[in-house]
Amino acid sequence: MSTATAAKPSAAPKKTGRRKLTWPWILLIVAAGLVLFSLVRVISGADDLTSVGQVSGALQLAVPIGLAGLGGLWSERAGVVNIGLEGMLILGTWFGAWAGYQWGPWVGVLFGLLGGALGGLLHAVITVTFNVNHIVSGVAINILAAGFTMYLSNFTFGEAEGGSSKQSPRIDQITQITVPGLSDWLQDLQQKHWFLISDVAGILGGLVTNLSLLTVVAILLIPATWWVLWRTAFGLRLRSCGENPVAAESLGVNVYKYKYIAVTASGALAGLGGAFLAIVATGIYQEGQTGGRGYIGLAAMIFGNWMPGGMALGAGLFGFTDSLKIRGGAENVHALLLLVAILLVLAAAWQLYKKKYVPAVLSAVFAVGFFLWYALTDEVPSQFVDAAPYVTTLLVLALSAQRLRMPKADGLPYRKGQGK
Repeated sequence: MSTATAAKPSAAPKKTGRRKLTWPWILLIVAAGLVLFSLVRVISGADDLTSVGQVSGALQLAVPIGLAGLGGLWSERAGVVNIGLEGMLILGTWFGAWAGYQWGPWVGVLFGLLGGALGGLLHAVITVTFNVNHIVSGVAINILAAGFTMYLSNFTFGEAEGGSSKQSPRIDQITQITVPGLSDWLQDLQQKHWFLISDVAGILGGLVTNLSLLTVVAILLIPATWWVLWRTAFGLRLRSCGENPVAAESLGVNVYKYKYIAVTASGALAGLGGAFLAIVATGIYQEGQTGGRGYIGLAAMIFGNWMPGGMALGAGLFGFTDSLKIRGGAENVHALLLLVAILLVLAAAWQLYKKKYVPAVLSAVFAVGFFLWYALTDEVPSQFVDAAPYVTTLLVLALSAQRLRMPKADGLPYRKGQGK
């Protein structure tokens, strides 16, 4: 064979993408975050930032957001955008409360899950079978769920003892767990307000004090979702429907079936979040009580890059800011101004290290602005306190937009056999 015809060795492939975070790096980032948070608490004097009650409240507020986000993850990993999470949350609150006050809280949880699953199934029929635009279908489900539950409340809760057309009777509580001895010891340690040690004690104390059994179930669903979707053949097939449904169909995967399963499971998880909101968080159904948590759950899922762990982190962040609004209000949110200023200084230093001078200057200017805001005021306006969770949502999405990678076929229309 002539050397002229010999194949030339191919060039080495270029490395693309960002380095994957390993567990040591993740733990180091978490530790650095705790040190920074403790520093802000000590300087500002806002000792309730990491108190047992604050962390416990944040966890309770994060669960409905996290379950909605987990539902969105199931749906979008199969290629179906689920804007209807808010409506499925609403269905979960209503059906959970309706069954809960009559037959007990666990029956209410089951009915809340089924109510959300019905919303998910409707979304699947509209988007998968009839190929309607996913956004249009989701918005329609949100409107339909709000109107449907409002109509049902008029002749169910309105005629029940202790209820009205806008709220249900009181629902019995699900059993709560408090680890005896450990909870009291951690609370005493947190109240000493020591640097870092008290903060860690407050966080751990919030995780072992007044913990609902349904909260435990919700937390366990996060690693369970990761294992099912990333460690089983079923999960591989489901995710392939969101990446390349034509290729998946050519390998014998029933794409319609997996999309139906994913979107129905998505609705069930959102419905479970709604049941948690009605039964555990408030103990009562009230009209409009979801407060946009379905949309925030969707934002948490996007922030988490369509991964369960990242989604849980986003839900925790949004739940924490929501808890700050309820506990301590202006004082706690005012302390966050200092935290934001320090983070912007670190961002400016990082941008200088990367020789990106324009972003570094902008970060430094905003850092000075936040420092001055913190130093020259004692509290923030009440309107800003109320808006804090939503402002956090927008900022997190804006800052994380560059590193996101959605499933390639997410939201794209698909017809069976279109690859033939």
